[in-house]
Amino acid sequence: MKNKTYNKKKIMVVFLCAAAILAALIGRLVYLMIFDAEYYQELAQDLHEREREIKAARGEIVDRNGVVLATNRTVCTISVIHSQIEDAEEVIDVLCRELEMEEETVRKRVEKVSSMEKIKTNVDKQTGDKIRNYGLAGVKVDEDFKRYYPYDELASRVLGFTGGDNQGIIGLEVKYEEYLKGTNGTILTVTDARGIELEGVAEDRIEPVAGDTLQVSLDYNIQSYCEQAALKVMEEKQAEAVSILLMNPQNGEIYAMVNVPEFNLNEPYELNTGVDGDSLTDEELQDALNQMWRNRCINDTYEPGSIFKIITSSACLEEGVVSLEDTFFCPGYRIVEDRRIRCHKVGGHGQETFVQGIQNSCNPVFMDIGLRLGSDRFYDYFEQFGLLSLTNIDLPGEAGTIMHKKEDIGTVELATMTFGQSFQVTPIQMAVTVSSIINGGRRITPHLGTAVIGGNGEVVEEFEYGEEKGIVSEETSETMRMLLESVVSEGSGKNGYIEGYSIGGKTATSQTLPRSANKYISSFLAFAPAEDPQVIGMVIIHDPQGVYYGGTIAAPVLRSIYDNVLPYLGIEKN
Repeated sequence: MKNKTYNKKKIMVVFLCAAAILAALIGRLVYLMIFDAEYYQELAQDLHEREREIKAARGEIVDRNGVVLATNRTVCTISVIHSQIEDAEEVIDVLCRELEMEEETVRKRVEKVSSMEKIKTNVDKQTGDKIRNYGLAGVKVDEDFKRYYPYDELASRVLGFTGGDNQGIIGLEVKYEEYLKGTNGTILTVTDARGIELEGVAEDRIEPVAGDTLQVSLDYNIQSYCEQAALKVMEEKQAEAVSILLMNPQNGEIYAMVNVPEFNLNEPYELNTGVDGDSLTDEELQDALNQMWRNRCINDTYEPGSIFKIITSSACLEEGVVSLEDTFFCPGYRIVEDRRIRCHKVGGHGQETFVQGIQNSCNPVFMDIGLRLGSDRFYDYFEQFGLLSLTNIDLPGEAGTIMHKKEDIGTVELATMTFGQSFQVTPIQMAVTVSSIINGGRRITPHLGTAVIGGNGEVVEEFEYGEEKGIVSEETSETMRMLLESVVSEGSGKNGYIEGYSIGGKTATSQTLPRSANKYISSFLAFAPAEDPQVIGMVIIHDPQGVYYGGTIAAPVLRSIYDNVLPYLGIEKN
């Protein structure tokens, strides 16, 4: 009797357990079919849908006159879908032959079991069409876009270039990425359980939206002419590099920004030095490329030399520590503390007025007025003129000024700073600061981007840039324009003179560090017309061989540029 009851209990326990498990399974099934149905429907749909991206056309970059500087070319992406391939050997043979690829590489990708495997990107359209015409099962040819620069090397460090994913890497391409990139589209196809596309089921397409066009202040003709002038002087002087900058000093629009030797934007990973990249380690190659891509006008600093005397003169005139009638004596040097700091004219200039001191670019005159101003006030004006801030140009990687701390500026440091040594600035910083001195005292923002234009040609956005007033007084600005005009017409900048034009400017010759290397930077800054500046330009020649004085080799370059550019800009001779 006991065994019978015990067996009944065991049967009941087993039954209850089975019932509980069955109830749990039914509950789970109900939950999956009703409450979690949407999630699993999406999973099932994903298993039967294959998505391919359609890249958007990147927006063009055009100059101030509408000349296209950066555009797109149609290219193809060749891919294979493993489950749809019917004759793998034929596919491998065709792709190897048409794409000129190694069989081992192609075979590895064709035989890889994946939903879709890319064989090659950026294939020219003619080759892509040829592969498509073979009608090979499992081979997909999707059209794509590749960035194309019609003028190869023109303004290479300004425009910048894009990577394999069509995203900006340097220059304007990366700065204005959000306007240029557009929105990618997709192609959606339906497959069976084996991954084969179902016939008769229409593709679902989301069309891409092209990027907007960026209009910039660069002028193709001015940029081209400046590059030719830079290459000519670089070859003649066997210089390391030449930079040229042309800008409107009234609003900050940049007409040209040259850094020769430029590099080919359509082949941005090929060195422009003639060195074979294959002979370098990966690290050496990357360092060489980074150096090649640098924009010397904004990424690198240098000792400005005598061009900085414009700033020293303005500060001293503004402070009232010097007048045009003041006289000085130059024996060819000044003794400052224990230092003998010489003038560029070893025999000295003798007796001279302040005006003649500027015309002669006499170092002792500027040391004298700088010491009158004092280190504290000198530093204050350095700050007031904006030299300790960035110009905020719309290009990435702008370098800041390298300057002494205020408390570290002694008499010797002050003396050398007055004529542009013992600190470093960028060329764009010098151009902007001098612009603020000659335009009535307004510190403008240098820029390239002017407007964004939509697909229908309508202006989507016009860029506005700030300015700061009161850098110097109108009186000081007018005086400086007059003084700098006399430097070109009567003084050290006479090689920049053009008959019929009033041009103001300043020459400079500075020595790079270390001084023992005996390398120099020759430069010339000039603006025209002197009474109402509409264009300001700088020529900087790095490490010229032979004669290296800025007034001798840099001034004639800017003169030749202005001789063509001033009439082009509608600035007539007097």
